[in-house]
Order: sequence, then structure tokens, then C-alpha cells
Amino acid sequence: MMRSLTLRLALLAGLWVAAGLGGAAWFVAGIATAQIEAALEARLGALLDSLAAAVEVDEAGRAGVARPPAGADFEAPFSGAYWQVTGPDGGVATSRSLWDQSLPAASRGHAGVLLRQAAGPRGEPLLVAERDLLLPDGAAPLHIAVALSRAATMAEVARLRRGLGLGFLLLGVGLVAGVVLQVVVGLAPLRRIRRALAEVRAGEREALAMPAPSEIAPLVTEVDALIRQNRETVAMARTHLGNLAHALKTPIAVLRNALEATPPAIPVARAEAAALDRLVQHHLARARSAALAAGTAEVAPLALAEEVAQALRRLFRDIAIAVQGDARARLRADAQDLTEMLGNLMENACQWADGAVTVTIAAEGDAIRIAVEDDGPGLTPGLAVDEAMARGVRLDEAKPGSGLGLAIVRDLAALAGGSLELAEGAKGGLRALLVLPRRGAGATSGAGR
Repeated sequence: MMRSLTLRLALLAGLWVAAGLGGAAWFVAGIATAQIEAALEARLGALLDSLAAAVEVDEAGRAGVARPPAGADFEAPFSGAYWQVTGPDGGVATSRSLWDQSLPAASRGHAGVLLRQAAGPRGEPLLVAERDLLLPDGAAPLHIAVALSRAATMAEVARLRRGLGLGFLLLGVGLVAGVVLQVVVGLAPLRRIRRALAEVRAGEREALAMPAPSEIAPLVTEVDALIRQNRETVAMARTHLGNLAHALKTPIAVLRNALEATPPAIPVARAEAAALDRLVQHHLARARSAALAAGTAEVAPLALAEEVAQALRRLFRDIAIAVQGDARARLRADAQDLTEMLGNLMENACQWADGAVTVTIAAEGDAIRIAVEDDGPGLTPGLAVDEAMARGVRLDEAKPGSGLGLAIVRDLAALAGGSLELAEGAKGGLRALLVLPRRGAGATSGAGR
């Protein structure tokens, strides 16, 4: 379930809405409760002032109230509104609503109005306001108190909180439902793309080719490009296999005739077997290049060249192989295939060098330039550069090899969107310059020499 993006977004939205609305409800309820309680306190203060204005002391020194304060029912028994006056002699005068009861013991000897909570005659919660009062002609202060029941206020606060809770709950449910609906509608293009991909896989359509929001449109474009590239790769691989099959027909027929002859023509068979090997290696290299066109990653040519140099130093102990250049240079190619290309060029240079081979790697603009130079005799006089890179051409029959190394490197460089150039080096030997784009047409592929 948690793999569902819709569910995760809905849960996150629900948690956020619950936290936000819960905090808002608590804040609003707190403010409303404070206002209600403040109103009760203000009413209680007004009643206390009215009681103070109505207090009198008779000739016997007994405290009383000339008229009950207006604004509350002080006459009905246990109405929830009560007053009480305590004289200097300890005598107490109370409202009729207290009946035969009295308010909890007063707290005398304090300055100003004191608010406190207490239990009423029937155990109901009361808010009591009390103060000391000194009459103009009195020698000692009186103590007056007014109390109102908090039951109605508490019930009003409870109703308010229930109403706020229900209102915010409905608002939260509506907000979460809106977020879920928004997510479902917002992710609808992805579901359409998934169905379109299934149709592509089933062969019901050639590509996605569908309108999409600006955030998803690049994804659709890339997927269509990937589909197109895969089709081109498959078509290219089929072409290579067809070319290989066609190229093998004649050598196989000659090889069979040579072996069936009496006596068998062994030299001819060997030559045709070598030709078959070259053809297979060459076509497999090109087929693999096409197949890996989209599966390459960035590699460091300098590091790969150093690895090849370490291997060649063990084979050519009398040749000094130097690798230099920009270690930060990167290009998009298959590491194994780039190693094979470097190996062809560097091994060829070692075979012809008198004592030194130099590999230089440089980044220029959008291309990587790899120069392999030896201090040997260079190109054979009269041999053109194109002829030197032709398949099967060996610059010296005494040297080992099949004559395919430079030709394969040239073909693979072309497949990668680059090139191979041969020229005279600064030391008089051969200089092979391999130019490859940083973001090539695809990965190169390994091949046998």
C-alpha cells in the first residue's frame, strides 16, 4: 500500500491537515473560552459594585443590603446567583437564593477584588468575587462577596468546543478529499503513459506520441527517443548479422572445397580460416557497437590508457611508454571498448617504436583528443594513409598481426561519432590521433586485432 504515491500523498496531507486544523481549533477554542470567562468575570464585577453601593449598617451595627443588586436572580432559592455581606462583628447577611446556606469562608484582609472558585450550596462550581468595603462612617471594614454559577459557562464552552471540533473535522475531511482528488487528477497523465507503454510493448502503437503536461513532456520525449533508438539498434543488429551471413558464404564454400579436394588444399584452407576469423571478429564488433549504443557511462581515458600501458610494459620491456594529459577529461563510452581501441593503437605503436611511445589525452571543447605517437620509422614511403588503415593491410609482413587493428579502430571511432587520423609525429614516427565526442553517438565496442 505504501508503494502507492496517491496513498502516501493522501496520508501526508491528512497528517498535515490534522496538525494544522487541530492547532487552529485549539487556538480558536482557547480565545473563545477566554472571552466567555472574561464576560462572566466582568458581569461578576458589575454585580459586586452594585452590592457595594447597596450595603448599609443599621444602628445596632448589623450589616445589610438596602436593595438586591440588579442583573441576576438573587431571590429564587439556589438559583446560582448569590451575595453575602459579613459585618465587622462577624454577622452575616445573605441573599434569599442561598436559603439557609452560606458561601465558603471568605478571604479577608486583601487589597482589591479577589476572584476564586468555590463549591456552591448544591456542590455546583461557583466563581466568587469578594472584597473588603469600608463605609464612610464605619470604623471597621465590611467584607462583601458575590458568586455566580459556572455551570452555564462551562456548558457553553463545551458546546463551543464540540462545534469547533465538528466544524474543523468536516473541514479537514473536505481538505483531504480535495487533496486526494487533486493527486488522482494530477497523476492521471502518468497512468495514461503507463497504458501507452503497455500498448507499445504489445505492438499496438509505434510510440507514445501523446500530449502531456510540461513537467512530464520531457519524460515522454525521452521514452519515445529510447523506443526509437531500440528499434534502430535491433534493425542495425539484424543488418550486421545479415552482412555477416552474406560475407561468410564465399569463404565457407572455398574452405569446404579445399578440404574436400584430393589431396586437401591445406594452405588454402588455412588462409580461408584466417579470413573467416577476421570477418567474424569484425562483424561481431560492429554488431556489438550498435547494441551498446545506449548503454554507456562516463569513463576517464587517462586512467584506461595507463592501465593499457601497464600491461604493454610487461610485453615490451625495452619500450618506454609515457601517458600524459588531463586526468579530469571524461567521455561517454564503454570502458572495455575504449580500452580495446587504446590497446590497438598503443600496441601498434610499441611494435614500431625504436624506444619510446607517448600517449597524450586532451579535452578540447566537446571532444576528447587521444594522440598515440612512437619514435619509429613512420609510414612506409609511398603508402597512403587510407591504404594504411585498410582492412588486411600489414605495414610489415614480418610483424605479427592480422592487419585489422587500425581499420577496426577507425570503424569503431566512426560509430561513436569520432574519427581516426594518421600523420607523421614530431619524432619522425607515426602519430595516431583518435578524436571522440564527449557525448558520443553511442558506446564503442571491443574487437580482436
